[in-house]
Amino acid sequence: MSLITIGLNHKTAPVELRERLAFTPDTLPEAVRSLVKVACVSEAAILSTCNRTELYCTVHDSPTADRELVEWFSGFHGFNTEELSQHLYLYHHDETIRHALSVACGLDSMVLGEPQILGQMKQAYSQAVTLGSVGMLLGKLFQHAFSVAKQVRTDTDIGSSPVSVAFAAVSLSKQIFGDFKKLTALLIGAGETIELAARHLKSSQIGHIIIANRTVERAQNLAQQFNGEAISLPQIPEQLHRADIVISSTASPLPILGKGAVEKALKKRKHKPMFMVDIAVPRDVEAEVADLDDVYLYTVDDLQHIIAQNMESRQQAAQQAAEIIDAQVIAFLNWKKTLDAVDVIRDIRQHAETTQHEALDKARRMLAQGKSAEEALDFLAHTLTNKLLHHPMVHLRQAGQDNNPDRIELIRDLFLRTPAIKPDK
Repeated sequence: MSLITIGLNHKTAPVELRERLAFTPDTLPEAVRSLVKVACVSEAAILSTCNRTELYCTVHDSPTADRELVEWFSGFHGFNTEELSQHLYLYHHDETIRHALSVACGLDSMVLGEPQILGQMKQAYSQAVTLGSVGMLLGKLFQHAFSVAKQVRTDTDIGSSPVSVAFAAVSLSKQIFGDFKKLTALLIGAGETIELAARHLKSSQIGHIIIANRTVERAQNLAQQFNGEAISLPQIPEQLHRADIVISSTASPLPILGKGAVEKALKKRKHKPMFMVDIAVPRDVEAEVADLDDVYLYTVDDLQHIIAQNMESRQQAAQQAAEIIDAQVIAFLNWKKTLDAVDVIRDIRQHAETTQHEALDKARRMLAQGKSAEEALDFLAHTLTNKLLHHPMVHLRQAGQDNNPDRIELIRDLFLRTPAIKPDK
């Protein structure tokens, strides 16, 4: 049995193609059931996100396995196989193991070290388990990947430094305010960056979130996700004094917050510090606001400098993570090698038990025919000894004829170099 991964990601395919080849939550169960029915496939799981779609499979050794999987992938989506192949990567054996571990650790992500992919992998594994398409080998691979990802998060700084604008903004605010529980954050806009900032603030246990947007309905939809409140842009001046943290990211061509409005808010706050991050380009906050006392104003350029430093830190951590992955790939391969020994052990035990039952049945028939117990026991011992040693003796004689001392020594190790069983006194 072999491990294979076939997929595409943000490095090999544009977003338009990734969208067409993604599996939706509705189609994924059907896809997994269909994939595991491919002739060469024994186990299967599908990981599908906005940045990657990957098939993880255990396949029977077959020269046509790669072609069968690519044809299934293209066929399921009604795609041209040759055109799709140009965007696919394909990994076998230890390459599959290394890739799975790298993905789980965030080393193959668009944002290096991002943690979301681990949760997405766990979800893909859970769905495959529910559908009954995961067995021992693929199950072990996913569990091993999850364990290695945890080790990398613990032993390196891969995820400690913010590398997104929203994450950097929230992390920077923590340097101003230690405890978020009694603070209020005003988020201006309702786009992806603001939503991500709201998630980071919520995970940091922010006391309250206010969402301000030109379209109040959009603000309400976003605010509901975080038990916050929604206001319109014209309401900002009268509500600004409530905000300890202000993060703004709109597409407005003109500033939304002027120096005068911030001055009034500071008076109402009795000059309690206010932290402001203007992510927008062009700016949402007038540059003169930075001249006010008790205001800490940062722009997107300030954050980009922080992100660049943190990316360098993550690159160094990624090198440490790669070393951990190298060692864990070897560990998985060593475990996989033991599977062959397990099969041999099972076969030897089955052969011994069959021989035992046959000899025991004959000994019982001897007793039923009136033979003495001593005669039956002698027969049983003699028969078991001869039958269990027959094949080793044949191979030992052949090794002698072939002048193969290594094989002779191996047989000696198997049968003689074990402690002798001492009879009970």
